[in-house]
Amino acid sequence: MLKKIKDWIFDLEVRFRNSFGDDISTPYKRFTAHMHLQFIDHMFLRYLWTNEFEIAPGVWRSNQPDPYRLKKFKKRGINTVLNLRGVDTYAHYLFEKEATDALGMTLINRKLYARKAPRPERIMEVLETFDTIERPFVMHCKSGADRAGFASAIYLLDQENAPVAEAKKMLAWKYFHQRYTKTGILDHVLDAYEERINTKGHIPFREWVQTDYDYKGLQKKFNATPMFER
Repeated sequence: MLKKIKDWIFDLEVRFRNSFGDDISTPYKRFTAHMHLQFIDHMFLRYLWTNEFEIAPGVWRSNQPDPYRLKKFKKRGINTVLNLRGVDTYAHYLFEKEATDALGMTLINRKLYARKAPRPERIMEVLETFDTIERPFVMHCKSGADRAGFASAIYLLDQENAPVAEAKKMLAWKYFHQRYTKTGILDHVLDAYEERINTKGHIPFREWVQTDYDYKGLQKKFNATPMFER
């Protein structure tokens, strides 16, 4: 009974979240989309808290920027934005796309998930983007804690040849990442790579993803691990 009530409340919330915020073509639609951005996507929390850090020369991580902060990036010489939330139909993406177009910035969209082991092809898409992306650039997800942290970690591993221990610092409480929640699956991926190095010797991260990375097995093992053992 309690599960049914919980599922009903969750379904009601999802339907409400998806009922508006997907159109900015008229003044009224822009207003409702702005409300969606502020309160459904929690932009009001990000005006002072940007979770912005430079992880390597000319490489920044951040939470979801609003149009005003995109203008500030532009003034600092950052012309490229890597959006790790992927293309979307809702306000956060619509306003970002509108602003980057108006500013003449390049918006690159890649899709990662915070609570699922990323598929190898999605990791490779991000790594291959790092090969060609114009620097300086900023990468972001919603809060800048999980997906941006994982992308920052694999950037350091792949592009900077950083030790795994150094890369793992990108997923830390400093950035409001919480390992003991479902987002700890991202730590679990890096732990698996580190274990592979410790047991069989060094292998480049990109090669490991293409040959040894078992995202389904890692997800299954993570799901079976008690919360406080993660």
